[in-house]
Order: sequence, then C-alpha cells, then structure tokens
Amino acid sequence: MNKLGLLGKNISYSFSKNYFKEKFENEKITDTTYENFDLESIDLFPSIIENTKNIKGINVTIPYKEAVMPFLDKINKKAKAIGAVNTIKVTKKGKLVGYNTDCYGFKNTLKPFLKSQHKKALILGTGGASKAVAYSLGELGIDYKYVSRKQSEGVGFTYSNLSEAIISEHQVIVNCTPLGTFPDVDQCADIPYNGITNEHILFDLIYNPDQTKFLKHGKDRGATTINGLNMLKLQAEKSWSIWDL
Repeated sequence: MNKLGLLGKNISYSFSKNYFKEKFENEKITDTTYENFDLESIDLFPSIIENTKNIKGINVTIPYKEAVMPFLDKINKKAKAIGAVNTIKVTKKGKLVGYNTDCYGFKNTLKPFLKSQHKKALILGTGGASKAVAYSLGELGIDYKYVSRKQSEGVGFTYSNLSEAIISEHQVIVNCTPLGTFPDVDQCADIPYNGITNEHILFDLIYNPDQTKFLKHGKDRGATTINGLNMLKLQAEKSWSIWDL
C-alpha cells in the first residue's frame, strides 16, 4: 500500500486529507492512503520517514514549508528560487526531493481574473505561502510589495504605514496570513479597506470560511474576490502528478 500524507502543525481541519480521500474513492484508487502527520516540531520529521513504510510523497503546510528544506536531499530549481517547499517526493532510492506546487495553483487561479490595470500587488504576510505568491506575481509581470507587522529587509510596507492611497494604487491584494481562518472568522488584516475599488482583486489563500472578513470588505466595495479553494485543488493535483504513482 502506497502512503501519502500532510506534514504540518494543528492540521486536523486539513483540506488535503479529505480531498485525496474523495479522489481515491472517485477514481477507484485502492492501493494508496493519505494521512496527517501532525508534528509539534519539525525535528520529528525524520522519524516519520523512517517509521512510515512505503511512504511515497508528502504535502507540507504551515508552519513547515521553509523549515523542512534542510531535511531534504534535493530541492527542485523553482522551489529553491521561491524558498519554500509544499510537496516532497520520496524516490525509489529513498531520497527526499522538494517541490513547490503552490505557485502553480495560485498563478492559474488568479490569471483568468487579471485585467490591464492589475500592475501592482500587495502581499499580506511573509511566510512560506507568500513566497510562492511573490514568485508567481513576478512571472505574471506584476510588481509586488510585502506588508508585514515589522519593517525588515524585503518588506515594502508595515500595516501601520499603509494608507488608502497605497491601497488604491495596488489593485491586487493577496492575504497570505492565517487571519480569518475558521473558527476565528471575525479576524482580518488591519488595512485601510476604504481604498479598495471595483478595479481591485482581493485574493485570500484561506478557503474555510469560503468568504472571509477580508473578502467581505472587498465585495462590499465592488472588488473581485477569490478564495483559496481552487488554488488548493490545483496544487493538490500538481502534487499527485509529481508523485507519479
């Protein structure tokens, strides 16, 4: 029996496990299982590899997309450029190879909504997922700036110095923070939402709830809103093709 799984922390809510369970049922795949590897510390990762017989591939989620990289034998060129891994293939020789399929999922979800005015973007958050978003925006020719709580190298704006003018000038805004994820649905990034117009796209990587408070603020002002569900489906299928079972 081939084994696949999701590496993360506090991931009982996980999309991936249910997605692959349904996929296996619908496609009559009977030789593969998918489970959660919910780890308190990334240092426990090698024991998962050692103690899980026939493990063929792993998805990686918060907070280990960057932390897992030193444990891998090889990292795909694109994942290395992004600086984050969300898919690991275990080769026949037992080598661990890291890939990034978040960029594929994000880019192919956003692309159909882009119009000529979408030249500048704000990325809320600086974690592993935000790096894949930044890479994809660069590929699409969209100039981007990171927004974080603290000013540091590579951060364009802090939440405290964002203005309505900055918001109105950046017509793609992507939430890569966990703010607003179920059950904390009343939370959202603290930005000047009054700068949002019907020319904007607001993209939230969160998929539960399907309309976060962040997206509701955008919808109320006529913006195009996209949640993270399609991105997740696309990255999952890309992972499946990489595992090649």
